[in-house]
Amino acid sequence: MLPWKRVLRPLTALLLAAAVATVPAATAHAAGAPTTGWNDYSCRPSAAHPRPVILVHGTLGNSVDNWLSLAPYLEDRGYCVFSLDYGQLSGVPVFYGLGPIDKSAEQLSAFVDKVLAATGAAKADLVGHSQGGMMPRYYLRFLGGAAKVNALVGLAPDNHGATLSGLTNLLPYFPGASDLIKATTPGLADQIPGSAFLTKLNAGGDTVPGVHYTVIATKYDEVATPWQSQYLSGSDVDNVLLQDLCPLDLSEHVAIGLFDRIAFHEVANALDPAHASATTCASAFS
Repeated sequence: MLPWKRVLRPLTALLLAAAVATVPAATAHAAGAPTTGWNDYSCRPSAAHPRPVILVHGTLGNSVDNWLSLAPYLEDRGYCVFSLDYGQLSGVPVFYGLGPIDKSAEQLSAFVDKVLAATGAAKADLVGHSQGGMMPRYYLRFLGGAAKVNALVGLAPDNHGATLSGLTNLLPYFPGASDLIKATTPGLADQIPGSAFLTKLNAGGDTVPGVHYTVIATKYDEVATPWQSQYLSGSDVDNVLLQDLCPLDLSEHVAIGLFDRIAFHEVANALDPAHASATTCASAFS
């Protein structure tokens, strides 16, 4: 039998490879958020869209590549759009969201303050993909974010953990695996169901008063599994399954955030419910 450490290394590599596979390598080029297009700090919210929209990327994503489609989609509809990088590990470029999630939430807090100061808005709306749909909940609950945020929209958020289609269930069979992941990529460890971070985040309820929550999930998700675990419970929550809107939508965990215009249409509805229109398969062409 191989020593457990020799078995552990391939398992850890497999976990990381599975996560990396959720980010198209061909688009990984960003060194920082753009200063033209979105992240225009001279943008002033309109009467029609009075709140800036802050986009929060997922694990191994960044402020550019995650939003090459959604940011222009929202800009074209009159929103002031911003995005940030968070959770950077020393010596790891381009792929972010790997640091301790509570510290990432602190970075989000500082960024929200920066955007509100620049735009003069009283509150912002947050749209996040994967970890980016879950991490802001820590900011809302523990860092005073509820007073500064109107709505949180999560695209495939791992609100109760990411099992990677059950792969993380193998960790107990490899002594030290969880400790190794926590030491090297704490942001991944924090997303394993049952982690201390998730236990704290979800204790006492999923939501905080005063914030409107929307979860947009796909039944083909292979990361935040089972997909039902993405849903939130609360009095001001709208849990949406893409396939209920369009049975032909085959988007999985990555596609829902990167280029699914049906999901984007539902994001727009969540940001402006007073002018919402039905999301259907035809929304892919809207």
